[in-house]
Amino acid sequence: MSSEETKRASPDALLALAGKEGRGRLKIFLGAAPGVGKTYAMLTAARSEKSGGKDIAAGLIETHGRRETEQLIDGFEVLPRKPIVYRNQVMREFDLDAALARRPDLLLVDEYAHTNVPGSRHPKRWQDIDELLRAGINVWTTLNIQHLESLNDVVQKISKVRVRETVPDKVFDKADEVVLVDFPPDELLKRLAEGKIYVQDTAARAVDNFFKPQNLTALRELALRRAAERVDATLIESMQAQAIEGPWAAGERILACVGPDQISPSVVRAAKRLADLMDAPWIAVTVERPGAYIDSVARQRLDEILKLAESLGAETQTLTGTDMPAELLRFAKFENVTQIVVGRARGGFINELLRRSLPHELVRRTQDIAIHLVTRAADAAGSPPRPRRRWSLEKLNALHFFYATAAVGGAVVVGEVLTRLTPIPNLSIVFLLAVLFSAMNFGIWPAIYASILSFLAYNFFFISPLHTLTVAEPYELLALVIFLVVAITSAAMAARVREQARISADRMRATRRLYEFTRRLSGLASSVDVAEGAASEIHTSLRRPVVVLLAKDDDVALTAAWPPEDELDAAAMTAARWAYNHAEPAGANTGTLPIIPWLFTPLRIGNKVLGTIGVATEKDAPPLDSEERALLDTLCGQAAAALERASLAGEMVDAKTAAEAERVRNTLLASISHDFRTPLSSILGSATSLLDYGDKLDAASKNDLLGQIKQETEGLDEMVRNLLAITRIDAGALELRSDWIDLRDIVARVVSAVRRRGARQSLAIELPADLPLVRADAILIEQAVGNIVANAVLHTPQHTHIVIDAVAADSEISLRVTDNGLGIAVDMLPRIFDRFVKGGGVNASTDGRQGTGLGLAIAKGIMEAHGGSIRAESPVAENHGTRFIMTFPRKDPKA
Repeated sequence: MSSEETKRASPDALLALAGKEGRGRLKIFLGAAPGVGKTYAMLTAARSEKSGGKDIAAGLIETHGRRETEQLIDGFEVLPRKPIVYRNQVMREFDLDAALARRPDLLLVDEYAHTNVPGSRHPKRWQDIDELLRAGINVWTTLNIQHLESLNDVVQKISKVRVRETVPDKVFDKADEVVLVDFPPDELLKRLAEGKIYVQDTAARAVDNFFKPQNLTALRELALRRAAERVDATLIESMQAQAIEGPWAAGERILACVGPDQISPSVVRAAKRLADLMDAPWIAVTVERPGAYIDSVARQRLDEILKLAESLGAETQTLTGTDMPAELLRFAKFENVTQIVVGRARGGFINELLRRSLPHELVRRTQDIAIHLVTRAADAAGSPPRPRRRWSLEKLNALHFFYATAAVGGAVVVGEVLTRLTPIPNLSIVFLLAVLFSAMNFGIWPAIYASILSFLAYNFFFISPLHTLTVAEPYELLALVIFLVVAITSAAMAARVREQARISADRMRATRRLYEFTRRLSGLASSVDVAEGAASEIHTSLRRPVVVLLAKDDDVALTAAWPPEDELDAAAMTAARWAYNHAEPAGANTGTLPIIPWLFTPLRIGNKVLGTIGVATEKDAPPLDSEERALLDTLCGQAAAALERASLAGEMVDAKTAAEAERVRNTLLASISHDFRTPLSSILGSATSLLDYGDKLDAASKNDLLGQIKQETEGLDEMVRNLLAITRIDAGALELRSDWIDLRDIVARVVSAVRRRGARQSLAIELPADLPLVRADAILIEQAVGNIVANAVLHTPQHTHIVIDAVAADSEISLRVTDNGLGIAVDMLPRIFDRFVKGGGVNASTDGRQGTGLGLAIAKGIMEAHGGSIRAESPVAENHGTRFIMTFPRKDPKA
């Protein structure tokens, strides 16, 4: 391995550093208990920074009445606190907006775990500080060890006090610097007795409860350990980011090398004991060679060993490399490992003699890491059976040996032909081709069989004396032995190449299937389609029954299955609900409900669980190995991403629908308020005149005012009917009371009503006398025709000629309303039947109002409800005029 590869920095560490660009730096002063001097130490360090010219402001400092702390605040700019009213009391909290506006180089904010008063922007102060850090402001804060979330239960067990205010560990771990403020318990109790921490009454209660010597000692140890862990993690991150080779023995780290062999469980347990003895973290690592084949038994054995390591508290890793010792040492230096635990090789005498075993290579190649060798005797008493070798005898096919025999026979025939045609110095190449043919096509054992058979056939047919198995010359015997060795070696190598090609082909098919699965899921729009696609693909990949359960009303429901399944039994549903609620696998081969013959894996996207996928584990079938589990996890991740995408697409459609509904509602309100205001004002004015001056007005004036009230009321009634009609159409609640109706009667009533309302256009009815009847709702059709005619009257000049005629065809009847007005603009014509689309309204000034823009939309809805249609044409003739055509389906009245 090249030095450039060995010293390559960790991408994760570099990404972590890049993620901190632009953020402020967080420094936490950590203490074991209140009163150890965290705030005092923070202010003292801040005064030193201030003397260097740094701009420092105190966002919030809790002095708790301590004089020495109050004296240290002098000289700092203290930001005013923000008053918040809560339960009729004025509470004063840290003013986040003021701090963001001030933007000092360094901001001091006490009590990192503090809970803000309800009504604040964030419920916790650490969230306020996180916003400050995102804004690029450096922050110093204080924290007691009992406020860490992961130590909450431990602290309660020690002190019998449940701490309510906690900080997530991931927030603490992201701190750029942690300063441990330590204070001996005896000195702390002395300060408490002197009233330097609490007032006398409070101090007495504190000594009786929290501030006990044993409690303070235990909390002090927790603080020291947590600070040491944080320092160790910082050291590892720094080494990985700067490509510094380890190990640096600042703290012990242990690496256990395991594999699918008998001694690996002993290696794991020895590493665990060593880690406990040194109180050090440890990692269990296995190395796989590219293209190497591991059978199902060995894979299962390796999975069990890694699970054992995880159950004992280890972190597990799977590495890939052709040079196992080099890869292990590279990883060890990268992780700052100081001690390696490895099992004794089972390779035997030759490997030991040549010093080619893994322990010998590790010892030879490293000088800074201690190597612990675990011998097999420690595990010999109850060692499990050795895993099967790659070339198992269980799956041999007699037909393959027949073909190998035929290949050797063919080599004999070819050899006989060649020796008669021309002298061949070495016919062993022909037999070697037969061996390679068998190895490439049938595997190692038929190839070895072909090697031995070729050895005998070559001797029998081509080496003197012929047709015997004796060898006359010593060099001929040596050549035969060399041929046998070369043939068997070539067979082994060819078989290995064949197996590696098969593995590569399987992986290529799996990759292609994963790509096709991802591509297919990306084209599915609904969650049900995604669930069905995921069930089908996982069933194809794992060759096991699969079910998909998606979240529904705080529970999971069976959504898809392959093969099709209608329901799961109660036990399987219990495991599925557990996996969904806890976001962890449950069922077969897990620590939760392992007797259930289903393995349920949660569908997670971030911190959100969308459901579970269950894979059946039949009674006689082997459990899923690590590769199958990895494939299942990958497919579940892709399915979860597709489900999230489908959900977001649905939410986007709902958002668009809601926005459109809001736009329509606002438009409707604006239209109603505008269109109702004019007639209501006219009605109010006429009614007021009649009330105030009725006895002074003559009969003609009174009739004129009453006529205006009647006319405006009829207009309002029409608008209200239109609004109710469009509401029923949208809701799909338009009830049709169909009967046979005569369009001539309806048109006559519509024209009469229009004329009564003062229409001055020329209205002509040119309907044929033999116009067939249509089956429709008379009231709704009259409303639709009335809206079309009213639209023509409203948008044409007074001298316009309007003609209403009809054309009857075999399958439909078309009622046409044609005018010779100005026509409809080209850009307006496609939108003429949309809601709230209004034309110019050339007669708006004469009657004082325009329509709501719903008339044509209502007419279209009514016609479509009857199975008909409506369309507009413009211009009609000589670049003028508009024609509305209402088409009714024609039916036989006798039907």
